[in-house]
Amino acid sequence: MASQPPPPNKWISWLSQIYSSGKGPVLGTVDAQEIEDKAREVMKDNSIAYMYTSKSAGTCSTDDANRKAFERWKIVPRMLNNATLRNVEASTTILGMKVSSPIFVGPVGKQGLVHVDGELATARAAAAVGVPMVLSSSASRSLEDVAEANGLNGQRWYQFYWPRSPDVALSVLKRAKENGYTALVITVDTMIIGWRSHDHRIGYSPAGHGFGVQQGMADPVFMKRHGLVARHERPKFPFNQEEIRKKAAAGDEETKQSMFLASQWLAETGFGIFRTWDDLQFVKDNWDGPILLKGIQAVHDAEKAIDIGIHGIIVSNHGGRQIDGAIASLDALDMIMRSQKVLDAQKSGKLTVLFDSGIRTGSDIIKALAIGAQGVLIARPIVYGLAIAGQAGVEQILMQSICDLHVTMGLCGFSDVNDLIGKRDELLVKVDYGSR
Repeated sequence: MASQPPPPNKWISWLSQIYSSGKGPVLGTVDAQEIEDKAREVMKDNSIAYMYTSKSAGTCSTDDANRKAFERWKIVPRMLNNATLRNVEASTTILGMKVSSPIFVGPVGKQGLVHVDGELATARAAAAVGVPMVLSSSASRSLEDVAEANGLNGQRWYQFYWPRSPDVALSVLKRAKENGYTALVITVDTMIIGWRSHDHRIGYSPAGHGFGVQQGMADPVFMKRHGLVARHERPKFPFNQEEIRKKAAAGDEETKQSMFLASQWLAETGFGIFRTWDDLQFVKDNWDGPILLKGIQAVHDAEKAIDIGIHGIIVSNHGGRQIDGAIASLDALDMIMRSQKVLDAQKSGKLTVLFDSGIRTGSDIIKALAIGAQGVLIARPIVYGLAIAGQAGVEQILMQSICDLHVTMGLCGFSDVNDLIGKRDELLVKVDYGSR
């Protein structure tokens, strides 16, 4: 009996176009390490910004652990299953959103350090590919400008660094809701910035010099406090901390004001007060929509989130940027998804589980889903694509990630991405091959 070839789809058509054009992809490669190396080369005249993006806390051991954890989990593919027609839609909805794949653009601050268009390019890319974007509170563009770039059909969530003043916090929440951010992601692992040795060594602080504080500059309540009106800034590219310091020292009033306002915004959002579970009630009372906690690593915390009615968790260690020597995020996911309480809440729809930290390939996505995540966030590769080729570079990272997932899922014997979720015992085995 003759079999019909599968009809073309968006993802495989993208791959086919590479071959038919004979030119290769926009970034010149689809290899994750080569893309990172190319970003480093492109930013060689702005290497401090590259290091700020790529480095992690302390000795970077947690970042290393994230990748090693993926290496320990191995896929056991199944053969002779009909995976001719494959579906990568994560589910009918994730927290009220119909999504085209289980991939999200993770919240990465200060993207304007690596490209002149910053988060605007990323927002346009996410909308073009059809992938939801989570905007960082420390973005270098206002949430309003990013929403405009993301468009009416773009899907976006807002990552919330919690201002200490209730009136400012309420203003930020109001702005996010009015600009189409449908879910709120509260990052709970960054009450203070982690021990980042590289930044400490050179005293590198973009935020302290007015870069990455643009949510504050665009906030009417915060700015009125200082006798000013909200403004939607687009900081100068490339960022030059020494030049800013020299201008301030020379008495440039605009620069001095910018640094003063930056210090006041940092006093709002980086003040070192550690929020508690009880504090979350304030956000629940004042945000009309799903709330997720990003940075959950312990089973107890995942279960506590269920108890207080949080809609979702993002299992993440901030890409290793907060605590040196911490557990790999994938290992944390494995522990959390062995909790019967979490499994029951997920099955009933009471809790959504997403994953972040270390995703580089389609196989990585499959492993995270098989362990129990319903979706994954991609962060550093997005920044590398942005640094190399702006919007087109981000689009490639997203397209290649989904295409890789689409191909590899079929080779594993699965035709629907939803069937991967929670199939750890069927699809994965944990192996330690030792040092190479």
